[in-house]
Amino acid sequence: MLQRTSAVDKITIDTISFSSVFEIGDSSYIQGFSRAIAVQREAEFFNAREGNYSVYPIFSESIPLLPIEEEISIQTTQLNPVIKVQNIDVIGVSSSSIIHIGSSKHISMETRVKHIRQLYPKRNNQTGRA
Repeated sequence: MLQRTSAVDKITIDTISFSSVFEIGDSSYIQGFSRAIAVQREAEFFNAREGNYSVYPIFSESIPLLPIEEEISIQTTQLNPVIKVQNIDVIGVSSSSIIHIGSSKHISMETRVKHIRQLYPKRNNQTGRA
């Protein structure tokens, strides 16, 4: 893992939510996971099956294994081992995201969202029918 020092004078974060991370310092492993069902409809109606993730295939589909192992040759020179930042201003971090000041060895983040929109069909103005 890279050995650097991170220096930040000021950081402002308004909101962190839903399996998100704010990490100061080095880490070996960070793993975030988030899933959500977002329902938008014109009429208020609750279907008891909507909260069951197993009903929707998006939550059970496999994700390709990462990282893809490939041999590469890298040569780096750290002329200055200090990363200096004056100001960081973040409005929001959400759904398995990360704000990290430092070095990481392994990071794995996953978010799955099922959006459901149920709108009334448009009516023909002349006949009053859909």
